[in-house]
Amino acid sequence: QVQLVESGGGLVQTGGSLTLSCAASGRTPSSYAMGWFRQAPGKERQFVATISYNIKNTYYADWVKCRFTISRDNAKNTVTLQLNSLRPDDTAVYYCAAGRPGTQVVLTTAYGYWGRGTQVTVSS
Repeated sequence: QVQLVESGGGLVQTGGSLTLSCAASGRTPSSYAMGWFRQAPGKERQFVATISYNIKNTYYADWVKCRFTISRDNAKNTVTLQLNSLRPDDTAVYYCAAGRPGTQVVLTTAYGYWGRGTQVTVSS
């Protein structure tokens, strides 16, 4: 079992930045790939970014376009998502996920553990 707790969400103006963190605990969280997803009201949960267990590989959704950066610190069992140049359409609940997705990194079903999410609201 792996437990995930997100933090760092909040209200920010268009063009602003936020740093989301995910604290992992439980059974060897450093052995899992970690991902970030988001879900806006009335929409499906959407892949944002993922990072491999060994930090060698990262992958982003096409729409991120270099605005967001995922990183992890396996010594501290934390994963961070840096959000820059935020826009109102980035407003969503952001979720941290852990799993062994293989090549299916964009699928929610590929991750077995989820946090409860942190709200990000971008005002225009």
